[in-house]
Amino acid sequence: MKISAGLLPYRRASGLEVLIAHPGGPFFARRDVGFWSVVKGEVRVGEDLLEAARREFAEETGWPAPGGPFHPLGTITQRGGKQVTAWGLEGDYDPQRLEPGTFDMRWRGRVRSFPEIDRVTWAAPALAAELLNPAQAPLVERLTELLSG
Repeated sequence: MKISAGLLPYRRASGLEVLIAHPGGPFFARRDVGFWSVVKGEVRVGEDLLEAARREFAEETGWPAPGGPFHPLGTITQRGGKQVTAWGLEGDYDPQRLEPGTFDMRWRGRVRSFPEIDRVTWAAPALAAELLNPAQAPLVERLTELLSG
C-alpha cells in the first residue's frame, strides 16, 4: 500500500480559501474536475508523516517548507488504495511564484521531464471539494469544521 502525506494551506482573504494543486505530466494535461490534489507525496520508509508532508510541499512547489502550526486533518483512502494523511496550515502563497519540482518519464519514445504539479490555485471550500480527487474532499470539510469550531 502506498502512503502519502500532504499539506492543505488556507487563508482568510475575502472568506476561507485553500490552496490546491493540479498534477503535472501528460496524463493530467486535459483533466480538471476531480483531478486536483492537496500538495502531497510519498512517505519514505521510516519517515515521520508530517516531515514527509513538509518535504513534499517544498519539493513540489519550490517554496520553503512551512513551519506551522499544523492542524491534523486525518487520513483518507483513495480509490486505488493509497492512503493520504494531511495537515492544514495558515499561509499565503503566490501561485504565480510556483517553481515545481520535476520528474522524468518515457513519453512518445523518449525520456522527458515534466513538472510534479503544473499549477496551484486558491479556491473556496466548495470549489476545492469539486476540483479535488473525490476521496480528498473530506480533508477540506474537516479543515472547514476545525476552523469554524
